[in-house]
Amino acid sequence: MRKVLTAEEMREVDRLSTEKYGIPSIVLMENAAHAAAGVISEKLGGSVEGKSFLILCGGGNNGGDGAALARILHIRKASVVTYLFGKVEDTKGAAKVNFQTLKKIEDDEDATVSNHLTGTRNAPSDGNEALFAFEETEIDKLLQFWEDMQDLHEFDVIIDCLFGTGLNRALSHGYDRLVRRVHALIRESESKPIVYSVDIPSGLSANSAKGIGENFKSDLTVTFTAPKLANVLPPASHFNGELQIANIGSPQELLDSSLSQTFLGEINDAEAWLAQTEFSPDSYKNKRGNVLLVVGSRAYSGAAVLAGNGAMQSGAGLVRIATPLSALSSISERVLPEVMVSGVAETGKGSISVDALEKLKTLGEKADVIGIGCGLASDEETTRKLVREIVATRKIPIVIDADGLNALAPFDLQGSEESPLILTPHEGEFLRLLGTKNKDALRDRVGAVRDFAQKHRVIVVLKGERTLIAEPGGKVVINPTGNPGLGKAGNGDNLTGIITGFVAQGIKASVDIFESVNAAVFVAGFAADIAARKFGKRVMLASDVRDCLVEAFKEIGGSDEKI
Repeated sequence: MRKVLTAEEMREVDRLSTEKYGIPSIVLMENAAHAAAGVISEKLGGSVEGKSFLILCGGGNNGGDGAALARILHIRKASVVTYLFGKVEDTKGAAKVNFQTLKKIEDDEDATVSNHLTGTRNAPSDGNEALFAFEETEIDKLLQFWEDMQDLHEFDVIIDCLFGTGLNRALSHGYDRLVRRVHALIRESESKPIVYSVDIPSGLSANSAKGIGENFKSDLTVTFTAPKLANVLPPASHFNGELQIANIGSPQELLDSSLSQTFLGEINDAEAWLAQTEFSPDSYKNKRGNVLLVVGSRAYSGAAVLAGNGAMQSGAGLVRIATPLSALSSISERVLPEVMVSGVAETGKGSISVDALEKLKTLGEKADVIGIGCGLASDEETTRKLVREIVATRKIPIVIDADGLNALAPFDLQGSEESPLILTPHEGEFLRLLGTKNKDALRDRVGAVRDFAQKHRVIVVLKGERTLIAEPGGKVVINPTGNPGLGKAGNGDNLTGIITGFVAQGIKASVDIFESVNAAVFVAGFAADIAARKFGKRVMLASDVRDCLVEAFKEIGGSDEKI
């Protein structure tokens, strides 16, 4: 997993890279520009030769990155037009050096006339691609030029280097109009130039998932060293397009020592988990983890089937479903034949009765983890008593979802290191756990889930767009996998089964439970992305996601997953 930094934390990393490790800021800027150029070249098929770029630069370091990038693209035989919104003499430090260098190259090549805003510039006659660099403090003048000339249509790519991670207020002074005009001209253009952003789409605040005003909507964002919250948390992350994170030479030690407790999940996390839990020559069912699922009711037998199948196909060695007697046949007929199903005492409405506790205790004696909640029907007081009793007397980890969560709301319990509680709410269930209907409680999703996990000493999987996984120590992982196709009935039950199966396997392999939960969420989302590619978001079902675990394991890796 990779740390997510605030703008302030990122500035501190940059400062210490220079002051502690002696890496000049001009070198960091040069590395950033080369990294961006490399990503852009790759996205354009491996070369920028013959492509035309418009680079919009502010007067700060983000603009300095743009100036260095313009020089590199020009050297690679692209045609580049760069606008600095300000004067070179007013810029500072490494940015000023790069703007001065860019102007000098342009002047030396004699590729320009006096002012592009009052006429046109001609490419040099020696066959080299053109490099144009302009200083313009009057945005209205530029906007009028674009209105008259429609010259955005000439460009293959527009690169946004106006404002970096330091912006904390809405764009003003005409920049908001500039962004709107760029987007309008793109919509009107048949060729539709691609928009790339360097570090973050201008107009977003790096520290916020929420928009603060007008901002660029980019097809690709190249950010440096570490992602920022606005790069990875919706709705701000929607404007980033594809996110690429580039290393520019800051020592890893500085990232490791950063106080940030927010992380972005990575495929490496899942790869490591698969390697740790790989099948050994002496593997057999009792070494792969034993799962007990207390799920289902007469009215909601499908939830039990999805959870049971998800746990089985996640790789667990043994999976048993405990469900009301009246739901037994319905579940047995549809669940995978490898999943065992046991009937227990039920209420008159067909949900599990508290009278089933002794049998559940017996069934759980050999289990490594219990999953509870899917389809339990929590409208009955007996369900609340059942869930609370199981949680209170637990000796092993418990994964709690759906009606199990509702039975515990508002949440007033404490987890323990010996027998952790893993809660998997969607946002509505989480509000009920908090004991509120006020959606403002989730204005800061990362902060809310972190506070809850620390307060109650539990692991929380807050489902939704960009699922969050929090643990008692304060760490929060933002999961990058998954898609809107998951927003259908049954996917929560499926995920509960997968998480429970991963936890069981991790316990047998002595893997930290939080790592197992994090890997489970990543892999489940990865399988959902495969399902979206195969079937489409509109058509894909929870069972499709489960079936795509096969391909997910193969694509992610791990020695015994590869063929």
